[in-house]
Amino acid sequence: MDELLRVEDLWVEYVTDTVVNKAVNGVSFSLKAGENLGFVGETGAGKTTTALSIMRLLSREVGKITNGHIWFRGQDLLALREAEMRMIRGSQIGMIFQDPMTSLNPVITVGAQVAEVLKYHAEDNSKAAIDKRVDELLNLVGIPPARKNEYPHQFSGGMRQRIVIAIAIACNPVLLIADEPTTALDVTIQAQVLEMMEELRRQINTSMIMITHDLGIVAQVCDKVAVTYSGEIVEYGSVEDIFEGDKHHPYTVGLFGSIPDMTHVTKRLTPIPGQMTDPSRLPQGCKFHPRCGHCMEICKESNPPVIEVSEGHTIKCHLFSAGGA
Repeated sequence: MDELLRVEDLWVEYVTDTVVNKAVNGVSFSLKAGENLGFVGETGAGKTTTALSIMRLLSREVGKITNGHIWFRGQDLLALREAEMRMIRGSQIGMIFQDPMTSLNPVITVGAQVAEVLKYHAEDNSKAAIDKRVDELLNLVGIPPARKNEYPHQFSGGMRQRIVIAIAIACNPVLLIADEPTTALDVTIQAQVLEMMEELRRQINTSMIMITHDLGIVAQVCDKVAVTYSGEIVEYGSVEDIFEGDKHHPYTVGLFGSIPDMTHVTKRLTPIPGQMTDPSRLPQGCKFHPRCGHCMEICKESNPPVIEVSEGHTIKCHLFSAGGA
């Protein structure tokens, strides 16, 4: 498979008058055509900021990319003018935003919102062609086209998320970024939306970046997994490496210990102690060391290197380096 996306040493800050939040700190990864990559980690780990950086949708007032490259189909997105980037958004890269309740404009019909992306990006943007494509898209995501003249408040949360997905895939993008697309949905609707997204991915052969807290979703839909903490990828590998491998970053172990396991009887889960590090006051050394049960002196002093523990499986931890245990 050909490489579709490559992010190299990405650093992002949110700068205000009083504080500098270091949201992404040296993230690097690649994505091949037709591949699914899952980003997992706690709130504040830098997952959404990484996605917004790829889309060039960071807030202009406070968001700042201080270093790095984002290569998409051989061109550096960070070097493009806004007008050039606007032609890529929606047509080649689509994004499903986090909250379906607020992602849609409440005073515009859902059909008009789906049609808008076609108006700017479709090869045939005649009214007849757009109307036909809107009906096709709504059918594809399970919404009766007869309802296209209704407004978002007339739809349930699950149906709104389907409409958001229809907008994201309207022009058959080669890359789809899904930012926690099922967070606001109940379990039944969540399963339906995931099944629909997987079917759509097969139909239009789209690569996908799935941002989620849910390791079950990652196991279901992803090929590769990036475990993120304090703006860094601390473990990266295939789904098999992350779920079945015998070597893991302590943070990854903590994530698995925080969810129920049907094969073991236990009275309590084992949560990760403490809280996510404040991005405006990152500790020296390993960002996870204040919460890590394996913390050594070297962890407090130097940021660990990325170690390849098996082919394609990397861990950023002193436990696996030459100086570690």
